[in-house]
Amino acid sequence: MFRRREPVPFAFVAEADRFRSNVAPPPRERVSRAQLAGRSLIGLTVVGGLAGALLFGVPALQQETAGVGTHQSEAAHGR
Repeated sequence: MFRRREPVPFAFVAEADRFRSNVAPPPRERVSRAQLAGRSLIGLTVVGGLAGALLFGVPALQQETAGVGTHQSEAAHGR
């Protein structure tokens, strides 16, 4: 019913999880002022677009309560 698992044929496959390299990656480059300004401008544009969409979208989603029940279809006028 239950089969025994076979041992791993290669020792390096079993020990791959424990291996850590002693070589450090190169240091990251510093961001220039132009890149920082560009990223900030893009971020502000995205946030402004979302705020504008919310500003114009919320009033369009609100239901009018004053005109409820005053409109009738043309089929109701013929009766």
